[in-house]
Amino acid sequence: MKIVPDTSVIVDGRITKLVLGKDYHGCDVIVPKAVISELENQANKGRETGFNGLGELKELQKLCREGKIKLSYVGRRPTPDEISLAKGGEIDAMIRDTAGDNEATLITSDRVQKEVAEAQGLDAIYLKPEMIGYKELIIAKYFDKDTMSIHLKENVTPMAKKGTPGNIKLVKIRQRILKRGELEKMAREITEMAKSDFKSFIEIEMEGATVVQFREYRISIARPPFSDGVEITVVRPITKVSLDDYKLPEKLLDRLRNSAKGILIAGPPGAGKTTFAQAVAEFYSRDIGAIVKTMESPRDLQVGDEITQYAPLEKDMGKTADILLLVRPDYTIYDELRKTKDFRIFADMRLAGVGMVGVVHATRPIDAIQRIIGRVELGMIPSIVDTTIFINDGQVAAIYDVKLTVKVPTGMIEADLSRPVIEIRDFETGDLAHEVYTYGEQTIVMEVGVDKYEKSPIEKIAEKEIIKEIRSRIPDATVEVDMKSDKRATVHIDEKNIAKLIGKKGKTIDEVEKKIGISIGVEPLEINQIKDMFPVETELSGNYVMLNFQKDTVGTPFDILVEDEYLFTATVGKKGNIKIKKDIELATIIIRAMKKNIPIYARIRKE
Repeated sequence: MKIVPDTSVIVDGRITKLVLGKDYHGCDVIVPKAVISELENQANKGRETGFNGLGELKELQKLCREGKIKLSYVGRRPTPDEISLAKGGEIDAMIRDTAGDNEATLITSDRVQKEVAEAQGLDAIYLKPEMIGYKELIIAKYFDKDTMSIHLKENVTPMAKKGTPGNIKLVKIRQRILKRGELEKMAREITEMAKSDFKSFIEIEMEGATVVQFREYRISIARPPFSDGVEITVVRPITKVSLDDYKLPEKLLDRLRNSAKGILIAGPPGAGKTTFAQAVAEFYSRDIGAIVKTMESPRDLQVGDEITQYAPLEKDMGKTADILLLVRPDYTIYDELRKTKDFRIFADMRLAGVGMVGVVHATRPIDAIQRIIGRVELGMIPSIVDTTIFINDGQVAAIYDVKLTVKVPTGMIEADLSRPVIEIRDFETGDLAHEVYTYGEQTIVMEVGVDKYEKSPIEKIAEKEIIKEIRSRIPDATVEVDMKSDKRATVHIDEKNIAKLIGKKGKTIDEVEKKIGISIGVEPLEINQIKDMFPVETELSGNYVMLNFQKDTVGTPFDILVEDEYLFTATVGKKGNIKIKKDIELATIIIRAMKKNIPIYARIRKE
């Protein structure tokens, strides 16, 4: 009996099993060179399917040497143009031609290939993809109940992250380093099992990178040229929680049930954002009885079967959104928003009436809103996002309410300066935390409330007086003051000016202490205390105060500070400056500081 296997069954690893059966004992296996070329091409691109297929051919060679089958390679190698047209069926056509020329039976697990072959009068056997029961992977041995992720790389000791969000440690899980052969074996097992396990799938396969969702494990396989060695990273959620576990205020639960339709779940990496998003999805699906879908790339939310998880359709999340707009779910979980296109898709779906929950990286609660600014029209933000929930160390750390109003922004006086202002308030207390509005060419993000520890008025006055006195003696000094008590302070000053501050035999610092009436200690200012802050050139031009920046900072948001006091946040305009009209209070503060030679600082507002 003569058989011609196509690429699909060789990659599946089932030809060796087939030819060992009694019906195919001693058969003549004819492998088209087009199949070898396709597998070689995939392997050269670092794709696991290519390596799996070449491994299967090695097994066939072994059976041939043992006299159990006959094996031959026939036909010609496809040209580069034919390889580039493989998705259009050029390689499949060459495989069918080989079967016809050799009067052999075509073996395939591609239904279209089988139908076309039979339409051409060829004998063809369709091997339906196998779905086998759950089998534990080799990598599972590295996990215990506290393991969140494992990190395996050739010639490196295996490492694991253990603990819970907010309390994670990186530990060695064995002393012996991993060899490439071990990792190759694991990678092959993962991809083969993902194709045959009914709850697993290959999510992404690109040159040098493969992402697999195997049951609860999200597995990333990297190999050269994408990485400098074979690497496998496996992430597994160690907890599945409900909203009850977060002990949320009833006021927030009521908002989620009845009015919140645009929600951003924000937090730093590893803080527990995805875990909270899963809890929100289950809450909407099971407690409220809503139709819930997800948009993920890759799909790694651990949700119930009643929630359908969607990946990018034809590698485009915009096409996924088009389908979902036809499906019309009550809520969609978008995990996660990174690029401008993601935010715009989120906005389009929300404005179309779909309840949206987005997951976004942020280091502070306000950063969730900051990341939308500039990506959608400012006035539309409250229609897109009405609630932001900040997660840190696995807990809900802050909840913000987002609304649009028309008023005179905080810090401005004149009634004719009234404008649309986005108010961001603490959801539980109702206190105003931030205001967002446009002024001229700039988008201003004003911090109205205070999120950090508030110093006493006496401490603030004392710190300012110390800084003022030191700068009157050393104008170019960079100074930070830390009040230890009402009678003692530590001055941090750049190293080059320490000697000037102390003076000969301590004379200068003694004079400062006597004038201020506070005992002062002097320490060098560490680089990490000043690296994000720099003095900004300030000038008056017509009716404006101009803050001048480098041309390459256009479009970059900066916090503006007078001495060490935060004033406002604005984005550098097209001409490389920030313009503030003289008749508002912000400008008055800056002009006053300029007259007293008090430096104006800027620092990059980080996303």
